[in-house]
Amino acid sequence: MPKILQQTGGDVVEIILADHRWFEEALRELRDVQADRAAVLADLATVLIAHAEAEESKVYPSLRRKDAIDSEEVEHSEHEHDEGNEALLALMEVEDTASEEFGEKTHELSEALSHHLDEEERDVLNPARTDVSADDRVKLGEAFATERARLIESGCGSIENVRKVVEKAKG
Repeated sequence: MPKILQQTGGDVVEIILADHRWFEEALRELRDVQADRAAVLADLATVLIAHAEAEESKVYPSLRRKDAIDSEEVEHSEHEHDEGNEALLALMEVEDTASEEFGEKTHELSEALSHHLDEEERDVLNPARTDVSADDRVKLGEAFATERARLIESGCGSIENVRKVVEKAKG
């Protein structure tokens, strides 16, 4: 099981990329029938919710103000977070981690997440790397890491909170 990364700061692009690689490893673990799937899912839910919420509150608005991304990119990324959160909730609601349904829902989450990671790395992180100064990326990295840690500490990955996040997104 990949250990939850407790990041403290650095270049925001590198911090987000580290989370992305962690998500991919966690998804591999979820597909492993020998793994403690419930524990992997609990950690994945926590980091995924914290990561997305911190991006939406700290990273996207800052990159938007610096003209590294436009409002369409922000809206698209937030929409993909919503889709990923719905897939996450559907997986969390499966009671038997050894069931075929768990495998199917893991696949759906994996598809949604892989698509988002790929697009975000291309369309958000690449412009952040080229259009935002190194100093600003480090300041943003600290803000992101601090918010992410606060959310992790708050238990943001609980099924109750994931339900709230999904409901809020549906309006």
